[in-house]
Amino acid sequence: MKIIITESQYKKLFKEEKEQKVLRIPSLKIFDENNVVALNDLQKFLEKKGNPPYSIGDNLYLYNTPIKSLGNLKSVGGHFNLYETPIESLGNLESVGGNLNLYKTPIESLGNLISVGGNLDLEGQPIKSIGNLTSVGGYLDLRETQIKSLGNLTSVGGALKLIYTSIESLGNLESVGGDLELFGTPIESLGNLKSVGGNVFLRRTPLSNMYTEEQIREMVNVGGEIIM
Repeated sequence: MKIIITESQYKKLFKEEKEQKVLRIPSLKIFDENNVVALNDLQKFLEKKGNPPYSIGDNLYLYNTPIKSLGNLKSVGGHFNLYETPIESLGNLESVGGNLNLYKTPIESLGNLISVGGNLDLEGQPIKSIGNLTSVGGYLDLRETQIKSLGNLTSVGGALKLIYTSIESLGNLESVGGDLELFGTPIESLGNLKSVGGNVFLRRTPLSNMYTEEQIREMVNVGGEIIM
């Protein structure tokens, strides 16, 4: 059942953090079971308050909807699903606690996003930059994208899939918990990489001709096999 947000509800439900002034909303279900309806109503209400930044503590499911803007959303505590939406920008979003699904969206940059606690799947999307992203707790799938740089990314908890991208260096990346898949890329440097928990796939890359397996293991602590 839909609930109209009133001034009294605003004061009771939203906890304002004095330093960051971010409105903390535990769940959109408080207002409506339909996340899209609830988010639209919430944004209209916040517009009257001067568009203050806000966070949602629960999952946020907006897949296959006409959503185009997230307003001043700063964080999502659970999973965030934007599958097959026309969203072009994540706005001021900085963190997602669970999985972030951007499959079949026209998004080209992750903007201000700093961390994703779960998986981030961008396979085959028009993404050109991962912006300020520094960590992904699960796997990061960038296969067949236009990505050339990993920017500020330092860690990936699961597999990092870069097959058939234009990546030339891993930059600031230090650790990959799962497999590192670089098949068919122009990669020439492993950058600051220190450890890979799984296998490293280097077939059809310049690196496979530049170094031997032994030399690569001297540079990086690889838990699995190195396929060259």
